[in-house]
Amino acid sequence: MKVTRTLLMLSALLSFFARLGAEALQVGAAAPVLSAKTDDGSTLNLGEVYKANDYTLVWFYPKALTGGCTKQGCSLRDAAADLKARGVAVIGVSTDPVEKQKEFKDVNHFPFPLLADTDKAVIKAFGQNGAGPMAAREAYLVDRSGKVVYHDEKQTEHQAEKVLEFLNRK
Repeated sequence: MKVTRTLLMLSALLSFFARLGAEALQVGAAAPVLSAKTDDGSTLNLGEVYKANDYTLVWFYPKALTGGCTKQGCSLRDAAADLKARGVAVIGVSTDPVEKQKEFKDVNHFPFPLLADTDKAVIKAFGQNGAGPMAAREAYLVDRSGKVVYHDEKQTEHQAEKVLEFLNRK
């Protein structure tokens, strides 16, 4: 019992210190350029997506097929036409495997790719701590030049609304 409690405390401390060292990308920073597997098993290169669109929204969610993540994704799905009209490509990211991402996309009829970041490479590249088992709920809007122009945290059903508000102020 004492060993278990000690291990739990040690684990909590390590997680706390890992979070201290991680810093989310700031507006104006260069967005990471790397590739990851999508919900259909193909490989997507973020740098190519940035260059091909006026903006790319990279949204992170903790777990596919859960309440808040579904609200976040459906917000973006429901605003897909408005986002596309503003030149925004949308890409979702979580640590779920390809099969779970495919199910999440199919069930919710998402018109955008979902990255299966099982090795947490994308999460870490964007400055999330990567120590926990899941991604933090965040979104980054990246312009064609590859610079972060907008960042938010903890949005669910208002994700698309917040991004569109930002774009409307530009």
